[in-house]
Amino acid sequence: MAVKKGNLRVFSLGGHGEVGKNMTVLEYGNDIIIIDCGVAFPQDEMLGIDLVIPDFTYLQENKDRIRGLFLTHAHEDHIGSVPYFLREVKATLYATKLTLGLVGNKLREHGLLNKAELVPVPQGATITAGCFKVEFLRVNHSIADAVAFAITTPVGVVVHSGDFKVDFTPIQGEIMDLQRFGELGRKGVKLLLCESTNVLYSGYTLSERTVGNMFQRVFEESPTQRLIVAMFSSHIDRIQQVLNSAVQHRRKVLFLGRSMVNAVKTATELGYLTAPTGLIIEVSELRNYTPNQLVIITTGSQGEPMAALSRMAASDHRQITISSTDKVVISASPIPGNEKLVSRVINDLMSQGADVIYEGLMDVHVSGHAKQEELKLIHALVRPEYFMPIHGEFRHLKHHKDLAISMGMAKENIFIADIGEVLEITGKGAKMNGTVPSGQLLVDGLGIGDVGNVVLRDRKHLSEDGLIIVAAGISMQDGYCQIISGPEIISRGFIFVRESGDLIESAKNKVAETLFELEQKNTADRQLIRNRVKDDLREFIWQSTKRNPMIFPILVEL
Repeated sequence: MAVKKGNLRVFSLGGHGEVGKNMTVLEYGNDIIIIDCGVAFPQDEMLGIDLVIPDFTYLQENKDRIRGLFLTHAHEDHIGSVPYFLREVKATLYATKLTLGLVGNKLREHGLLNKAELVPVPQGATITAGCFKVEFLRVNHSIADAVAFAITTPVGVVVHSGDFKVDFTPIQGEIMDLQRFGELGRKGVKLLLCESTNVLYSGYTLSERTVGNMFQRVFEESPTQRLIVAMFSSHIDRIQQVLNSAVQHRRKVLFLGRSMVNAVKTATELGYLTAPTGLIIEVSELRNYTPNQLVIITTGSQGEPMAALSRMAASDHRQITISSTDKVVISASPIPGNEKLVSRVINDLMSQGADVIYEGLMDVHVSGHAKQEELKLIHALVRPEYFMPIHGEFRHLKHHKDLAISMGMAKENIFIADIGEVLEITGKGAKMNGTVPSGQLLVDGLGIGDVGNVVLRDRKHLSEDGLIIVAAGISMQDGYCQIISGPEIISRGFIFVRESGDLIESAKNKVAETLFELEQKNTADRQLIRNRVKDDLREFIWQSTKRNPMIFPILVEL
C-alpha cells in the first residue's frame, strides 16, 4: 500500500520509550528506508529469553517498497536484529566498512552472508535510495566508523544523529563533522531525530583517550598481577588502547569469548586494529607465561551468564582460574536491567581473591553518548523546523524535549512518539497521524516470537511456586470414566517430597475423592475431570500451605 504522495511518514519500530532495539523508518510515496535494526537485552521478568527484537510486521507487509537498510554503527542495539530481519525481508545493507565487517560476522553465523547484499559506504558519501538521498555524516562514538545521516526527502532534509559524542581527541579518524552539520542547518533542516541516551547529564562526555590514560595507570600499579579486562567486543578503540599499554609494559595479550575473537579478527583485517607480531597469543600458550606477563581481554562486561568472565567468576572456565594474583577491570557501564548480573560477577570474582576495578572506583569507562552541552551544540547547528527525540525511555525523551524548548524551539514543533506512532510531515506542517503494527518479538533459542505473555506468565508461575503433576489411569470402556490406578503425585520446585510425605498423601486422598465422586456420577468428559481435579487440589494445597503451584493433571487411558 503506497502512502499518499506529498506526505513523509517517520516512525520507530524500536528505541522510543525504551533502551535498545533501535529502528527508525522513513516512508514517502512508494519508497521506504530503514535506519538501524537493533536488539534489546531481556528484562528480569523475561525468564529464559535470549534477545528482544522489533516486530517487523509492517515492513514484511511492505517489503517490495524497501529501498535500503542503513546502519549508523556496529553496536548490538543498532545491528543485532539484522539477521532476524533479513530472514523475513530482502534488503540491501548500506554502512561503513567496519560496521559491515561486524554485521558480516553475524550474518555468517546465521548462514545468511552469501544471501545478503552489503554495500560499503565511506563517511561523507551519499547514496540514492528511491526518492531519498542519504548522506553519511562523520560522528564520534565509542566505536570507530560511526555515522549520522542527512536524508534529503521531497519535503526537506531529515537529520538522524545516530549515537554520537563530540570527541576532540578520537582514537581513530577525525573529529565529528560539525562543519557539515552547520551547513545543513544554514540551508534548512525539516526534522531532527536526535539521540537522548545521556540527556539527563549536564556538561560534556569525556574523550575516549581518558580511558587509555587510566589503563596506563592500572598497568603501572599492577606489576605482579595478571590483568583481565572485560568490555564489549565491538569496542575496538578501547581494545587498541589496552594493546598499546600491553606493548609498553611487555605483556602478552589473550582474547577470550567468541564474539571478542571474531570482532578482533575482523577489525584487524580491515585495518582498524593494529598489534605487533607476537603480541597476541593463543590459550594453549598460557602456561608459557607468568601472571605479570599477561593481559586477558574478554567478553562478559554485562554479567552475561555464558560469557567468558561470568564463567571465570563461577569457577566454570576450562582454561582460566581466578586467584589472588588477578586484577579484573570491568570497562563498561551496566545496561539498565543488567545491574544484578554485573554485581554477582563482581562479588564472585572478589570472593576468589581477585582485585576488581569497575565504574565508580576508577574512570575505566566513558560513555559514547552526548551529554547536555553536546546535544545543545547539535540543536544550535542544525536548527530544525521540527524535532523528535529518539533512543531512550520516556523520561529521556521528555528531558530532551525540555532541552530543545530551553533553546527557543516551539513546543508544538516537538513530537514525542511511542514505537509505532507515525509523524506525518507535509509542505504545510507536521502532526502525529495514526500508527503501524509494532511491539517486540522474544527470541528463545531458535524460536522467534513463539514465546509470548502467556508462556512468560507460566514460566514466572513455575519459578515462584513450582509444579505438581497428578497422574491417574482411567478406562472409558463403558462410555464414562472409571479409575483403574492412581492417583500419583509428582512435585517439582514446590516441596521436598521426602520431608513432606503427610502432605503428599493427603493430596493423593483429596484427588482420589474427587475422582471417585466423578466416577459415581458417570462423568464422561475428560476435560471436565481434569478441571475438577486441578480446582479441588489447588484449593487443598492453598489451605494447607498458602502456596499456589502450577497443577498439571494427566489422565492415561488404559
